[in-house]
Amino acid sequence: MTKQEFIELYQKNMELENKKESGKLVNGFLSTLEEILIKGEDLTIVGFGKFETKLQGARTCRNPKTGEEIQVAEKKIVKFKVGKTFADKVAK
Repeated sequence: MTKQEFIELYQKNMELENKKESGKLVNGFLSTLEEILIKGEDLTIVGFGKFETKLQGARTCRNPKTGEEIQVAEKKIVKFKVGKTFADKVAK
């Protein structure tokens, strides 16, 4: 599903007047989520899941094409852990 398709489905489910309004709400949520994660904070939505940033340590990898070893620097990554209620709904 694309972002545009999600916005259309969101509009339908929330019974909003138009796509522009639902697009604003979706974009507002996404930009707020980005802001939280950039600050290094976590976002927990009970029953849905938890968005968090973790520090992935530096490591040595191998280029699969050439076999050459490459050093990869440490970096922040975003992780999502699904909540039990949401996981149970998806599993049905």
